[in-house]
Amino acid sequence: MKTYSAKPSEIEKKWWVIDAKDLVLGRLASQTAVLLRGKHKPTFTPHMDCGDYVVIVNAKHVYLSGKKSDPKNGKFYYRHSGFPGGIKETTAGKILGGKYPERVVKMAVKRMISRNKMGDVQLSNLHVYAEAEHPHAAQKPEAFDLASKNSKNTK
Repeated sequence: MKTYSAKPSEIEKKWWVIDAKDLVLGRLASQTAVLLRGKHKPTFTPHMDCGDYVVIVNAKHVYLSGKKSDPKNGKFYYRHSGFPGGIKETTAGKILGGKYPERVVKMAVKRMISRNKMGDVQLSNLHVYAEAEHPHAAQKPEAFDLASKNSKNTK
């Protein structure tokens, strides 16, 4: 039996739209990473970009379980300027309440994808929007109902 390897002409990409309202962040990110990589397809090939396009709407209404949104002992994001003493920290709750709340979802998905050139290509197929409107209606994305797959996916 031969191992199947997809050719670029055989790859078919679909568009999915996921409504993130009241979905648990980690479960949303892991399922999105599976869709972006293409691991849900029987024709998955690790060295080819056979994943789909994913549009996530209502990202500012995503649910953080436990104490992750708590400012004192919650989930922290760190960045460093490169200078001594240049570390900055912010909480997930501040980012969700700030100007770019979609960054929380994008960072969670980014950290579940391979850290190489293929991961960069797959992450470019992700489109995250804070509200319900998105400009990808012409691609006719299908709704991906993550909430009905498991009762733990929602708050």
